[in-house]
Amino acid sequence: MQNRCKTIKLYGTATGAVYILLAALLAACAAPGPPPVHMSVELPILDQWRGDFPLSQLERLPDQQRAARAGYIGDAAHFAALWQVFLPSKPLPEVDFSRHLVVFVRNLDFYNHTAIGKVMLDAGTVEIIAMETLSARPIEDKVAMALALVPRAGVTSVLAGSERIPVN
Repeated sequence: MQNRCKTIKLYGTATGAVYILLAALLAACAAPGPPPVHMSVELPILDQWRGDFPLSQLERLPDQQRAARAGYIGDAAHFAALWQVFLPSKPLPEVDFSRHLVVFVRNLDFYNHTAIGKVMLDAGTVEIIAMETLSARPIEDKVAMALALVPRAGVTSVLAGSERIPVN
């Protein structure tokens, strides 16, 4: 029986394999990875207030937020106007609106006491996590409203249902 095996030179093949392996490793390092994962962070609530807001005074809220369940106050003039009818017996809190925002939630369907539990920031968008009592009491002349003072840094919008309200 005759040996049919051939001798193969591995010099060229091994070197080529090393070059192919190095090229594959370099390509893998240079390839873009998955998009960065946005981490939600809880913003500290620096102060908060709860009370009733008269429906007859909706013009005291910023224009694009008068029909929204959630929103924000980003300037002293709107905050002072809102405070006059929200908690008129208490002195107006000092807020540095260059560094902070006042976020709010309110009822739209039924009158329920409400409170802000958390404020989350994800990719520049604030989401307000709120709790409210359950009732079937219709809204007549006022809604329950909760406000929270949070840092402004990194905030570009506030989530109100499925809509994002841009922060100016």
